Amino acid sequence: MTEKERYIAWANEQEYMPVTMMPWWMDAVCAGKEWDAIVVEDEKGNIQGAMPFLLRKRARFRYILMPQLSHIGGIWVTPEVTADKWRTAEVCRQIKERLDQMNLAYYYQQFMPGSLCVDAMRALGFKTRQRTTYRVDDLSDIEALKASFSKNKQRQLKKAASLHVERTMEVEDFYRFHADCLAARKRRISYTREFLLVLERKARRAKQCQILSICNADGQVYAAAFLVWDKHYLYYLIPAYDPAFSDSGAGALLALEAMKFAKEKGVRFDFEGSMDKGTAEHYRQFGSTPTKYYAVEKYYKPLFRLAIWFQKLKEWRFR
Repeated sequence: MTEKERYIAWANEQEYMPVTMMPWWMDAVCAGKEWDAIVVEDEKGNIQGAMPFLLRKRARFRYILMPQLSHIGGIWVTPEVTADKWRTAEVCRQIKERLDQMNLAYYYQQFMPGSLCVDAMRALGFKTRQRTTYRVDDLSDIEALKASFSKNKQRQLKKAASLHVERTMEVEDFYRFHADCLAARKRRISYTREFLLVLERKARRAKQCQILSICNADGQVYAAAFLVWDKHYLYYLIPAYDPAFSDSGAGALLALEAMKFAKEKGVRFDFEGSMDKGTAEHYRQFGSTPTKYYAVEKYYKPLFRLAIWFQKLKEWRFR
């Protein structure tokens, strides 16, 4: 049995593993690419922790990056290991040794909030960068939650009084809607139709996705969101808003309905973060709590850093 096969069997037994680290998710978001896993076992052969990863290759460079639409990855350790920082550090040390043997040019993954592996990897020479997501942990009282919204969001909800939520939007319709919304802002969609179809199909089989849309009385879609969830959180994975109806309050209603849906599922709500100031301010106005998590990275080959710099310069010159 390969390490990837061992990871798949083990991960499917981890009840509280983040959805973005599950084998079915990795299959979906890495379709057509190469993903694998590093597994750490104790002397009895029991898995203590593991790291699924997407391996990319370009020219002579090999590097590890986060898969598309995946905000959490990195190292996952068993609950009993998590409770012991020394055992956690040992899992990370062994994974670091394996990474050192892979002839990588670069490594980058984003670890889940609160992961002790961040400190362990920092001690092993990896760089860390703070990121922020926005979470709503108490969904027990929706009216109290609405009262915690900013005055601006409360005004927007009043504007949206004539709108309603639907749960019947097909995935291809969602893709076209999202692409059209971005095109209206002179922006391109970042994923392909085929990518979303594969992700939706696998997520639907796992019973861990839903598309919500906000419509008027005639059924015209003003806003929509693709949601996924695990045992802890529901994630606001892909929101889309028609700029023609930016004053309708549909965006505020969409977020509220997504929170209500999270409550139905018995989980908390995660806006899935944003380092964009405007988006971050939008999320903060929903009574959410900023929550830190960390990107962990390492340049193994300085030439790769230079190649990235030239690529960014090229993109800047021709955008």
